[in-house]
Amino acid sequence: MSAIFQTLGTGGPVIVVLALLSVLSLTLIVVKIIDLLPATSGTARRDQALRQWESGDRTQALSTAKQGRAPADRMLATAMEDLARGRTGPRLEADLQRRGNQEVARLNRMIRLLEIIAMIAPLLGLLGTVLGMIQSFQELEMAEGAANASVLAGGIWQALLTTAAGLLVAIPAAVASGLFAAWIDRAALAIESAVGALLSLDQTGT
Repeated sequence: MSAIFQTLGTGGPVIVVLALLSVLSLTLIVVKIIDLLPATSGTARRDQALRQWESGDRTQALSTAKQGRAPADRMLATAMEDLARGRTGPRLEADLQRRGNQEVARLNRMIRLLEIIAMIAPLLGLLGTVLGMIQSFQELEMAEGAANASVLAGGIWQALLTTAAGLLVAIPAAVASGLFAAWIDRAALAIESAVGALLSLDQTGT
């Protein structure tokens, strides 16, 4: 543990900021994994609910849809409730579109923050490197060319440490944000597919 704090101190304030960003990034990744785990689940349950709706057992279909935890399950149940109350036409479709957008927006929470971390972490690492190199050359100038090579090498090592730290923070954040975006796209497609299938069945039935 003391070695970790020594390394943080060696890298200066930039490395401390990067360490905090790393903790924040990993926390966000864990939170989003937990949040998105049910987002694409329940396909078989939704298919069952649609079959029940098609067969005329609307009460059981609604009950089946409400058992799911995915956004598509909630949207399917909402659409079934609206149709059961007699709502149809463009106003219903517009309202369902609005609610679907809200579900997708909720899934996208904190993704932008991960993208920002992935963007600024390498820049912070580069800033730390530049500042460290400036300090090393200042020491060389003050020594009037008589500086020990090991001292300069140590300064350069400290400077490059921040670049490596910046990349170590940025890469997981960038990968996670990309994977989460694809995950959310699949959840949005599931919403569109479930609601579209229900509306199609209802129009066919009428």
